[in-house]
Amino acid sequence: MSIDFSKAMGQHADALRLRAERTKVLASNIANENTPGYQARDVDFAATLRQLSQEGEGLLADTDAGELQYRVPFHAAQDGNTVELGVEQAAFAQNAQDFSTSLTFLNMKLKGLAKAINGQ
Repeated sequence: MSIDFSKAMGQHADALRLRAERTKVLASNIANENTPGYQARDVDFAATLRQLSQEGEGLLADTDAGELQYRVPFHAAQDGNTVELGVEQAAFAQNAQDFSTSLTFLNMKLKGLAKAINGQ
């Protein structure tokens, strides 16, 4: 009897991969805070994860992180840059915390599988 790890892990593995991709996007926004005309972007995490679960294909099949959406600024800059440092830092911190939570859930799943395999 074999174990299908993609079914055993549920959406946690896809969530980790998607959060890692979102981290790259948010870091790019922060890095380009002073670049004239730079348009801040973000990933709609919930919609992308929902779409992946409906399609039955995970991000582990090397698909992209979904459609990047432009962020609408609260206060427009005169140089056309839409990055707001506080907003981006808050989104980055929240994403990092959510990544850690997903990693904890995945770790608990793996520990549970290891116990089941060992007959405990």
